[in-house]
Amino acid sequence: MNSFTVRMARWSALHPWRAIIGWLVFVVLCLGAGSAVGLNSAKTADYRVGEAGRAEAMAAEGQLERRSTEQVMISARSGAGLDGGTAEASAKAAAADLTARMERLPEVESVADPLLSKDGRILMVEVAVKGEERDAKDKVDALVAQTEAVQKANPALLLEETGSPSISKGVDKQRGEDLALSEAITLPVTLITLLIVFGSVTMAGVPLLLALSSIAAAVGLSMVVSHLSPDTGVGTNIILMIGLAVGVDYTLFYLKREREERARSGGRLSSEALVELATATSGRAVVVSGLAVVVSTATLFLASDVIFSSLATGTIVVVLVAVLSSLTVLPALLVKLGKRSERRALRRAERGKPARRMRGEGGGRVWAALLRPATRHPVATLCVSVLAMLALAAPLGGLKITEMSRDTHSREIPAMQVYDRLNEAFPEQRVTHDIVVRADAARSGEVTASLEELAQLADADPLFTGESRIRTSDETSDGRRISVLELNVPHLGNSDEAYDSLDHLRDEYVPATIGRIAGADSGVSGDVARYADYPAHQNSKLPLVLGALLLVTFAMTLYAFRSVVLGLLGVVLNLLSAAAALGLLVLVFQGSWAEGLLNFESTGSIGSRVPLFLFVILFGLSMDYQVFVVSRIREAALAGVPTRQAVLDGIRSSAGVVTSAAVVMMTVFVSFVFLHIIEMKQIGFVLAAAVLLDAFVIRVLILPAAMLLLGEASWWPSRGVRRPVRERREAARTPVADVR
Repeated sequence: MNSFTVRMARWSALHPWRAIIGWLVFVVLCLGAGSAVGLNSAKTADYRVGEAGRAEAMAAEGQLERRSTEQVMISARSGAGLDGGTAEASAKAAAADLTARMERLPEVESVADPLLSKDGRILMVEVAVKGEERDAKDKVDALVAQTEAVQKANPALLLEETGSPSISKGVDKQRGEDLALSEAITLPVTLITLLIVFGSVTMAGVPLLLALSSIAAAVGLSMVVSHLSPDTGVGTNIILMIGLAVGVDYTLFYLKREREERARSGGRLSSEALVELATATSGRAVVVSGLAVVVSTATLFLASDVIFSSLATGTIVVVLVAVLSSLTVLPALLVKLGKRSERRALRRAERGKPARRMRGEGGGRVWAALLRPATRHPVATLCVSVLAMLALAAPLGGLKITEMSRDTHSREIPAMQVYDRLNEAFPEQRVTHDIVVRADAARSGEVTASLEELAQLADADPLFTGESRIRTSDETSDGRRISVLELNVPHLGNSDEAYDSLDHLRDEYVPATIGRIAGADSGVSGDVARYADYPAHQNSKLPLVLGALLLVTFAMTLYAFRSVVLGLLGVVLNLLSAAAALGLLVLVFQGSWAEGLLNFESTGSIGSRVPLFLFVILFGLSMDYQVFVVSRIREAALAGVPTRQAVLDGIRSSAGVVTSAAVVMMTVFVSFVFLHIIEMKQIGFVLAAAVLLDAFVIRVLILPAAMLLLGEASWWPSRGVRRPVRERREAARTPVADVR
């Protein structure tokens, strides 16, 4: 009872208004600090990995890095061609006007000469945007305004604009609308779930309000932390997703235990004493669970990837804030609500009415029925459940991981619709490979000759268009010169042909040409190279991250329960639920049968970030259930209850809150299935599936069956559970203040 967490909760319980006001001040200060320092967004250089990243860095050294471009297509509204007549003259005049307008903009670096499509129906003007590739979407409005002005002046023509900046801006807008929809789904369902659990609007509102305030504080803090680990645009998404899930869960664990103790005490204990009891039990479980999520998520930093670092940062910040809220403001709120309940109970007693029955004590016929298979037939239950989970994991054998490219974005974005028409009208402009070479300035002639030879090899290859361009930088400070050869490919960036063309360059053409120049550094970059190198980079880091994750999970379980057996069991169960959830993901998203049901177009693959993110987040979140359930079992065992009965009592007493927490988490994750971004859809689906399997199969069937079969061996090598009954009861006794 003298632990730091208990002392913190005790102070909050004794000074409730100070704690409540202090929390509100903390939230405001976090938001204020975040607004003051602003968000530090990741730069283009932060995303560079593999050979593509190395080549892009070399190109940037020579100021030859790729610029973001916008394409404006000009066509006749009638659909007629532009070759000859007034339509062609009008289109050329509009292109000239557009070019002049664009060149006057400070955001524009250059405007290319108009290009007529091979069918003569569309005139295309390409505009290069100044500055960082990642910042171009913030500048695109000025370009769109000029396109609209030319459109207004030429009503007989149709001007359509697309490009990486326009698409990025459209994706951001769609993401914002999706998140609003997600919140509109999640908040009411969460509130209804909590109303069912507590039967009180006030008690149901507490977890939701604390979760939302924790999210607000975390958003502000994440802006501050972004100056150490840059944000990639997914930080807010993950804070909303994880913050609502764990924020409600942690508060729910705490509230349910306080109500159990209140029901058990029968009015003999004060609200402050009840809060202290809840802190010593569920409060400790919340802290251990929170630390487990934090430490597990921190393994994402080992991936050496800015996106995973951003995901990890957002998760860690919001979990720490949620834990802090459960130890500070929550005890204060419980005391205030408890005293109100006491006053109501006193008034009912004065009127001669019976006291209301408190919800919260575990058990129930439903859970007794669900636990019956594990209780009566643990061997059969364990075997059947494990085999069922392995069957769900079977589709993993066909897992195909790819980087979700621009071509996978929703076609509801207007810029993506124009992008499709652009690719159809100008197939030769679909993909560009950049071969970057850095060599001594004295070898410039040799480099140029090799690049020309490479271009000739590509010209003879049907995978390439035969169009090429060589750009060369000035001499750098170290006496070297950078050269870039651009090669066009008439295939979409996510097509097999585009990947084959990359393989031809890297495996054959570059070694046969540039590879002969002594001392020359070279690499192939471009969209396709990025799409290929990113999954390869993740695959190379996966063993390191997964190994660290398994070790951390084992260590945290060992720390929480002092049991090697439970540590190993936790690792195995987490792997089992993650594998089964991934198998379901492959079954649903790599095929096309569920497209209409979940509103997506299958890419025939899984996003490269999804499996690693699932493992890390699931291993952390599953500790919520593991710690809470096993803590109740261990608590009963320490009180002298035989292990078999302790397992049954512990699971029955925690079943309701675990179910409620799982429903809340699933609601949060399922709401992300309604998003348009395919990778976020997959993440939401796989996390919801994992939570469902973890809560209702792992914790209800496999865990109790395994612990019943293991018996006393579950606690090895801990000696605390094996002490004499009287000594265990004495050790488990909790001194309580303010006993009436």
